[in-house]
Amino acid sequence: MKPRSLRPVAVIAALLITAPLVVNAAPSPRHTGFCDSFLSFLCPKTDPDPAETAAPEDGQTPGLETPAPGEPLAPNDTLAPEETPAPEETPAPEDEEPVEAPVDDGAPIFTGTPAAMRSGGLSFTGLSGISIVSVPTADGGSVRALRISADSITISGFSLTVRPHDEPGLVTTADTMSLQGNVSVYLGSISASALGGEPLTLGTDTPPSLEEIEPGLLDVTMGLIGSTADSITYSNTDQNIVEP
Repeated sequence: MKPRSLRPVAVIAALLITAPLVVNAAPSPRHTGFCDSFLSFLCPKTDPDPAETAAPEDGQTPGLETPAPGEPLAPNDTLAPEETPAPEETPAPEDEEPVEAPVDDGAPIFTGTPAAMRSGGLSFTGLSGISIVSVPTADGGSVRALRISADSITISGFSLTVRPHDEPGLVTTADTMSLQGNVSVYLGSISASALGGEPLTLGTDTPPSLEEIEPGLLDVTMGLIGSTADSITYSNTDQNIVEP
């Protein structure tokens, strides 16, 4: 009898009978290449090693890109604020030097402390000049003064207070004080109102123009150093001693 060859049907049946026997068996080691190239779902899954994560280069934050020079900025990109230049300092205005005060050789010797004079109004006739001069004082020195020269000066509502330091003072009041002929009045300062109502303050640094005072002055307060004239008269005078 000749031996019979196995038919393909018998081989397939044998494979089907043996397949259930390997389902619960431990899987044999597989070649890595086999897992990667075929049936990769049967290969064990492993978590990636944190140390193997690539670090960002050049200190950049992942997900953010620094635009190259000349490229437009993305909406989320911001630039550091530019520094605002410091404002330039404006030089302080230079103080004006006071005008020279030549010595008035025709002035008498005055006390060193000006008297306080108040007046409701002051008027001039023949106003000829206003200037800054130096006049001698009783202590051997001198003092700057604003000199007003005129043919006549009339002071209404006159009040003059002479008060030496820490000594009793003398207050003289009069309805009018009139100075006539070659009048020179020496002042340390004056505050008043022009006839138009504009305030006016004068000192001994820069003399004002004649136009500022020629029409007359109102509500006058001045430091009176002294005065000279051909005649000086008062009307309805009164004097009182005041304690320091």
